Amino acid sequence: MIAPGLHMTLWIRRGVVALVLLAGVSVYALQQGGGRGGGRRGGAGDEEDVVLPNGKSQKDEILKSEHQQNLKDAAELAELAEQLKIDLEKNDRYVLSMATLKKTDDIEKLAKRIRSRLRHN
Repeated sequence: MIAPGLHMTLWIRRGVVALVLLAGVSVYALQQGGGRGGGRRGGAGDEEDVVLPNGKSQKDEILKSEHQQNLKDAAELAELAEQLKIDLEKNDRYVLSMATLKKTDDIEKLAKRIRSRLRHN
């Protein structure tokens, strides 16, 4: 049994460090394995990239398009956030307009849209 006090605190810290290291190694292992079962499909996971008629890779074109859309959405997100800040500064602390609430909803939708595209990649 561990005696309470400084000795116990050290054991707790060591346990936390060990858990963090274990989590980091697990994440690294999943990334190296691709997170797709680590090759259990028997070659089915090695899908060939489709080449478009113009000679470009379909995956590359999709990634390029999604990147451009993310940049556009991020610019809109920054603009909405700035507008929200201005609205909050000029309103009273007890008064909140419906337009301000709609901006918060729009910000949330844009953030979710960007996050889903980034996770898709």
